[in-house]
Amino acid sequence: MNKDLLRHFVHDMLLARAFEERAAQEYTNGRIRGFLHLYPGEEAVAVGVMHAAEPSDYIVSTYREHVHALVRGISARRIMAELFGKKDGVSHGMGGSMHIFDSERRFMGGYAIVGETFPIALGIGYALAYRNLPEAVICFFGDGAVNQGTFHESLNMAALWRIPVLFVCENNHYQIGTEIHRHSAVTDVHKRACGYAIPAAKADGMDVLTVYEAARQALDAIRNEGGPRLLELETYRFRGHSMADPGAYRPSAEVQAYLRDDPVEAFIRAAKTIDPTPGKHDQSPPDPDLPSPFGGRAWDTLTPAEIEGLRAEVMAVVDDAVRFAEASPAPTLDDAWRDLHCNHSHEVLIGPS
Repeated sequence: MNKDLLRHFVHDMLLARAFEERAAQEYTNGRIRGFLHLYPGEEAVAVGVMHAAEPSDYIVSTYREHVHALVRGISARRIMAELFGKKDGVSHGMGGSMHIFDSERRFMGGYAIVGETFPIALGIGYALAYRNLPEAVICFFGDGAVNQGTFHESLNMAALWRIPVLFVCENNHYQIGTEIHRHSAVTDVHKRACGYAIPAAKADGMDVLTVYEAARQALDAIRNEGGPRLLELETYRFRGHSMADPGAYRPSAEVQAYLRDDPVEAFIRAAKTIDPTPGKHDQSPPDPDLPSPFGGRAWDTLTPAEIEGLRAEVMAVVDDAVRFAEASPAPTLDDAWRDLHCNHSHEVLIGPS
């Protein structure tokens, strides 16, 4: 891995964690209302998959999508303003936490209904296949969504029509508060794809490089061979399902074990140079004989000072995003009516009384 890419990975992992923890703080302070589903613990999935994607690919996300949007390039300012329900938000304050949308970056929305991402991704992918375009669609979903009928219907159609969709399961083992062994007869999600002859794989969703490599291979296969692929990424959310959920149904020992393997700090430890000589950058790779969550892969490294610089940089970005959100005006009723009547095909059936 070259140093520029390594720096991007570290930056995005740190930004993801800092943004989400600040969102939790602002929710507690009453400045974010409604439901708020946070991502700490799952950062390796979003960062690895998004960096494997091309800018021309389409992204369809779920209600836990802030980090997907951040890594895709949507500004922290506009995302935070959306969480605050402000007019300068990415969806003009009309969508909130679960409905971030940016057509310019082909981020086709977060969706609050479990299993809703499948038919939307399928429709976009069908348009790509129909026009013989080289892009792909990345469809995120959780382990709880695989028991929805839309999962099976969409996988069947994607396989039958050779639709270029990468189905990405963020398997954090808990459907809201129900552990996967209690809601699924088949707990290895990737095995379900065999019923539709879709190539599938399972990877460690706590290791950003493993995620990156698995997603890149799957996307390369879609572009070169056609048809869909499915990728199951085992991960873990450190918080409850939402800010309203204390997560008491999970054993404390289980949570603590995953916290010790924090994917953000584990990656930074592996990426950091420990060099006693001030100003000297050691380009040697990590010792393959030392225990490492990344298996001793060779890469350039970052100095401790560079890591601390990135930490300070992302904290400044998050602080700036909160100030921007605070200063942004609230949307007006006129804004709401304008958005309601944006459909010029006259499919909106309601109007002002």
